[in-house]
Amino acid sequence: MLEEFKKFALRGNVVDLAVGVIIGAAFGGIVTSLVNDIIMPIIGAVTGGLDFSNYFIPLSAKVTATSLVEAKKQGAVLAWGNFITLAINFIIIAFILFLIIRGINKLFKKAAEEPAAPPAPTKDQMLLEEIRDILKSR
Repeated sequence: MLEEFKKFALRGNVVDLAVGVIIGAAFGGIVTSLVNDIIMPIIGAVTGGLDFSNYFIPLSAKVTATSLVEAKKQGAVLAWGNFITLAINFIIIAFILFLIIRGINKLFKKAAEEPAAPPAPTKDQMLLEEIRDILKSR
């Protein structure tokens, strides 16, 4: 059973998938930083200090805090601002992946469209060509 597992784990598809997941997680971190550290501050500056991360709706009368972290300690809240930030993250990741897959598809399409070289003539064809050439020369 251990040998079977080793064959499965070291098969190309599993290793490729593991590499893809690791790169995807790192890419997700980069996009999260892009949204939180670059895009959202620009949106905040344009909209006069709007910060989505602290926008919430209290679901309990006990919640009186003005920041999301403190409000969560006091009771149930609907953190819609955090949802907007995550939705922006998703849209950016989905768009970048769309561009990458579109580029890969174009590369494969170009490779498929290139005409294949004609096959080399067979021995029979070469002999027939030689006979033809001899007959022409007579």
